[in-house]
Amino acid sequence: MSSIRDRADEPVLITEAALSLDDQFRARRRKYMIMMSTRAASLVLAAVFYQTWWLLAIFIAGAAVLPWMAVLIANDRPPKKAEKVNRYGGHPDPARAITSAPGDRRVIEG
Repeated sequence: MSSIRDRADEPVLITEAALSLDDQFRARRRKYMIMMSTRAASLVLAAVFYQTWWLLAIFIAGAAVLPWMAVLIANDRPPKKAEKVNRYGGHPDPARAITSAPGDRRVIEG
């Protein structure tokens, strides 16, 4: 019963609104922790397989590149959604337009 009550306490998202900044930060922090844990595991595996040179090279390369990747991914926010831009396409009623046709232009000289 408590799971139904917990779910009812959360608001229902009915719009296409982006996640809150706190939720985005939490997700980025979780990605960073997963990548840095993978780096620690790579260092341990490199120590275990120190006699097999190609495995050692793979694990050390992964341990060297993962901090850089983790920082880039953790600092990257999700992309903004593309919004339709409402551009002015001319007057909807050509009879009320300033000029109705390209050849119908009178010049008043002063």
